[in-house]
Amino acid sequence: MIAVMAGAGTSCGRRADVGAVVVSVIGDAPVLPGRSRADLNTGDRLLTDSLAEGLVRFDASGQIEAGIAERWIVIDDGRSYIFRLRNARWADGSPVRAGDVVPLLRRQIAASSTNSVTPYLTAVESIVEMTPEVIEIELARPRPDLLKLFAQPEMALLRPRGGGGAGPFRQRAATRDGALLTPALDPDRDPDEDAPTPEENVQLRGERAALAILRFVERRSDLVTGGTIGDWPILQAANPAPPNVRIDPAAGLFGVAVVRREGFLADAANRAAIAQAIDRADLTGSISPDWPARETILPEQLDSAAPPSSPGWATIPVEQRTAAAARQVAAWRATHGVPALRLALPGGPGGTLLWARLARDLYAIGVRPLRVAADDPAADLRLIDRVAPYDNARWYLAEACVACSDDAMAAIEAARLADTLPARAQATARADQLLAQDVAFIPIARPFRWSLVALRLRQWQPNPRAWHPLNRLRVAPN
Repeated sequence: MIAVMAGAGTSCGRRADVGAVVVSVIGDAPVLPGRSRADLNTGDRLLTDSLAEGLVRFDASGQIEAGIAERWIVIDDGRSYIFRLRNARWADGSPVRAGDVVPLLRRQIAASSTNSVTPYLTAVESIVEMTPEVIEIELARPRPDLLKLFAQPEMALLRPRGGGGAGPFRQRAATRDGALLTPALDPDRDPDEDAPTPEENVQLRGERAALAILRFVERRSDLVTGGTIGDWPILQAANPAPPNVRIDPAAGLFGVAVVRREGFLADAANRAAIAQAIDRADLTGSISPDWPARETILPEQLDSAAPPSSPGWATIPVEQRTAAAARQVAAWRATHGVPALRLALPGGPGGTLLWARLARDLYAIGVRPLRVAADDPAADLRLIDRVAPYDNARWYLAEACVACSDDAMAAIEAARLADTLPARAQATARADQLLAQDVAFIPIARPFRWSLVALRLRQWQPNPRAWHPLNRLRVAPN
């Protein structure tokens, strides 16, 4: 397959802007989620966002725009959000009313919910219907970043038992070519307005990276989305035209989490030796010059009271760091023997590239690494590769704390419960400092996300959420 692709496409010739936009998302065929919204894959998230937008949603640049709420206000120092619903229709044609929306939202934020966003919505105290068109969300603590959480596809408003969502698309019958999405008609549409054209439709399919890339270089699709480092070598082998290759400045975590604080990894000094040994610039540079390395958990200060906590060795040349790490490991080996660590990495050629660099660096300091599957429960270390849903320091700290110290966990919880924004900022800074000292997470870079984008998709924009709504690709959004 790779050999075929290598000869298939090196020219980006402009595709005719005719017919439906054909989109391949890497992974399984997209499906709408049921009651559980835990760990939705990219295809499921795209389909859900397209058929069942939430109160608000993301635009092409990753900023907030109206969903079924046409406008909103924030009052009471960020403790109350009031939304006015637009004149929208569910898929069955019935009008969207606050009485429909409130129970859907309550179900997703309930303590029993498996929604992956729910742990960051614990400040929500009540969701009530004020009028058939107005909803109020009251918070126990101020959350200025609440809208970005409600814009997540996990918070889409999808009625059970086939009731569907409110758009911006409707799904026609699925075929072997994927799901055909057509614009949901606006109830307030001017009857003299032109009817939607075929170019406003989207054909969405899920498939393996190699097939998706081949389809694109053969000019049979307009967009490949959902690309990660795991698939990157396949794209490089296909050699698509550089203008079509787009990399998102994704915000989030990409690094190695300590899963088991046992044996060699029970000592913070030994965990620090692992962190020092990794040549981040060499690793990221071997993948792409557009992938910067990172040595801190927080990418920037965000809502913390202090800049990101940086390890003491960050300014030391890599050769000296490696030598210091080797001495630390040698002291352990003198008593306990060679430490062997199981490192859980994704499969595929990208995972193999990561393994080659990480294994080399660990062998160099006297550690014997063993590669295991990404979901192996016996792993000692596991790669974490997640895009942040919003720009909030506590998200980074909570997601990095897979097996961190009790003190670090307590500080993260204190940040969650802080009653004021200044108190939250101080607690966050303390948690960041403790987590860095504990070395329970080893940052390497930001998440690596790529797409193949036809030039006809003029609205496609790289953004920190690495999120590209299907109604924001080529024309004014429906």
